[in-house]
Amino acid sequence: MQGVRQFLTDRAMHSCFYSTAYWERPFEMKMADKNWLGADLIFDLDGDHLPGVTDRDFPGMLDVIHDQAWSLWNDFLEPEFGFQEKYLQVTFSGHRGFHLHYRDPALFHLDSEARREMVSYIRGEGVDVKGGLARYHDLSSEGWTRRIRDGMNGMITKLQGIAAKNEGYKTELKSLHEGLKSQSQREGRKSTKGLTSIEQLAAIVQHPGRASRLKEGNFGLLDKHQSLFLDLLKTDTSVVLGSAGETDEVVTIDVRRQIRWPTSLHGKSGMRVSEFPLSRLDPDGSNPYSPLHEALALSTQDKLRVEMTVDDSIAQFGDQVFDKQTGEQFEIHEAGATFLVLKGWAKVVP
Repeated sequence: MQGVRQFLTDRAMHSCFYSTAYWERPFEMKMADKNWLGADLIFDLDGDHLPGVTDRDFPGMLDVIHDQAWSLWNDFLEPEFGFQEKYLQVTFSGHRGFHLHYRDPALFHLDSEARREMVSYIRGEGVDVKGGLARYHDLSSEGWTRRIRDGMNGMITKLQGIAAKNEGYKTELKSLHEGLKSQSQREGRKSTKGLTSIEQLAAIVQHPGRASRLKEGNFGLLDKHQSLFLDLLKTDTSVVLGSAGETDEVVTIDVRRQIRWPTSLHGKSGMRVSEFPLSRLDPDGSNPYSPLHEALALSTQDKLRVEMTVDDSIAQFGDQVFDKQTGEQFEIHEAGATFLVLKGWAKVVP
């Protein structure tokens, strides 16, 4: 271990990773000669992969992905897959999200296809929502039937807010639409209901009597909008694991994956890849983990002067929020300056 520390210290790596796979002969140069034995299960959640979420509002993005990471464990992995905390390692990735690293020897053998099926279930792909509604009134039902029933009030409230044109309704409307588009792409469907259809649905559920009957499971009153409502419910209660390029799904299904080394610094933020207890993953718990307070590894005393090079970006370090525009110059500590420069949001000035 000391040799590894010395190696990293001497070379000042941009980022540091380690293999999540197990090999009989890891020292072999050719992959075919290493003899794969198994691999850990990795769930990588990045906030900017969520529909309607951007890392330009960095603290807002982290709040959203924190909720998603907890939901992944609390709503799916533990209750439905039987995962146990003793095999789990939770880390802040050092940038845009969280890693749930699961090391149960009984699951090491799972191939990419089995891991993909797990991801598809979590994302709600192929879930027969309508079929599950036959068990809607059975309060003991579990899985997606329970999840949809539990999400009913929240979705109705969102739609009623859109119908009433409450403050921020356009943002909520866009977010629901982006979620539908992402769901359609993941499930291979070509058509997606537009913003107008969501507004029409919102007008239907705005009526208190209809909303009450809907909560009781009377979906027929939605008429042609029934499928849209069920799709919205499914999208809203799933955990979004991305499906394109180097995104979240790829990390989970890759049985030869590398993952960031805890305690190393992320080369795109300067923040520490940090491990913390599962209890602190709960955003509503007594002591939730706060990356913006706890993952700053560089100095918060030494000052540098920077100039913003982008508009409409929000950063936060500790309790201090920076909402600056292009051309603004200001002093900020080394940790903050490093973050802003690595993000491409600012440059150091004399």
